[in-house]
Amino acid sequence: MRIEMRNGRLIDPARGMDEPRDLFLADGRIAADAPPGRLERSLRAERTIDAKGKWVVPGLVDMHVHLREPGEEYKETIETGLRAAAAGGFAAVASMPNTQPPNDARSVTEHVLRRAAAVRGARCLPIAAITIGREGKHLTEFGELLEAGAVGFSDDGTCVADAGLFRRALEYARSFDTLILQHAQEPRLTVGALAHEGPRATRLGLAGWPSVAEELIVARDLLLAAYTDARLHIQHVSSAGTVDLLRAAKAKGVRVTAEVTPHHLWLTDEAIETYDTNAKVNPPLREEHDRGALREALRDGTIDCIATDHAPHSVLEKVIEFDRAAFGVVGLETALPLGLALVRDRVLTPLRLIETMSTAPARALRVPGGRLAVGDPADVTIVDPERPFRIDPSSFVSMGRNTPFGGYEVPGRAVATVVGGDIVFELA
Repeated sequence: MRIEMRNGRLIDPARGMDEPRDLFLADGRIAADAPPGRLERSLRAERTIDAKGKWVVPGLVDMHVHLREPGEEYKETIETGLRAAAAGGFAAVASMPNTQPPNDARSVTEHVLRRAAAVRGARCLPIAAITIGREGKHLTEFGELLEAGAVGFSDDGTCVADAGLFRRALEYARSFDTLILQHAQEPRLTVGALAHEGPRATRLGLAGWPSVAEELIVARDLLLAAYTDARLHIQHVSSAGTVDLLRAAKAKGVRVTAEVTPHHLWLTDEAIETYDTNAKVNPPLREEHDRGALREALRDGTIDCIATDHAPHSVLEKVIEFDRAAFGVVGLETALPLGLALVRDRVLTPLRLIETMSTAPARALRVPGGRLAVGDPADVTIVDPERPFRIDPSSFVSMGRNTPFGGYEVPGRAVATVVGGDIVFELA
């Protein structure tokens, strides 16, 4: 469809642009942009969208999503997940490989992409497993998986704890110039752990999860990434200590990127005070000084991206005792509204928010998108930053309802998502 977007505030971090401009989409690409009312008269639109008072931004990209298919379709399917992503403003999402079976072979990657191609929603960017079965013993066939359509490698949900094997994974990935995404959790320090190790967990009688369990792996992996000159991405950073390690590594030129979740930016372990299983996450919510460090690191670029770690579960895994409940929250439909609240609270500028949710993740994954220059894919999100609404889990497109943010009043949301020139979501 040939689409003209008029009178919007175009925010394109890749070009450092934040100004009123009109945008024209044609043949699945950005065809033109110009000051308001200045598009060439020869451009004929089939659809005109008045974006007055709204932001026109590169389609959002989420580096960390669990679509659950194949194997756990009762929690989420590729269809419901990609439609939920579009409803949240995401044009593309990276799907984690901890499915059943795991995405450790060409056949699984191809299955995921076939299923995704039939969905009118966000694009799917498969992340394949680092090791066969995600068992941390033998590396998968990186070349074959990349040929099948994988865009990176992770054993997410499980740390590659063997340092020798992880070194080989980094070296193998460097030969393809692809990305390794690490779930930083030293397993021997987190046996039976349920919540952040500190006074609150002790008082609640919950086994503690020390922040050093994350920091130990991050420190090791940063040294290995420097030694191998490979590209490394640290998933769901949760501690102030990890921030310090990342800041020092980046200053030395280590090729590392990192992500933080909305729930770690907004919540602390105070959220588990009533044993709310919706606040049981991996890694756990930590203390106020950690949350402050994460916000500052996101602001100054030490942490590159906001990623949801969207982890849908059914009531069977969540509406049970805290110690038996599954870890994880959903986030595709709440991430942007919570990000807009960070702008409202002057934690981030609008330009920096969109960079963390679109440009930076696309750059880290080295996939098309994350910018709105002429010739780029027509992946566009229209955001109404002044459309307040109340987060209501019962209205989610996702099958998952497990969120600690139910009832939150947020300042805005996505009102339209365009993928490849096709309007895949539009709010009435």
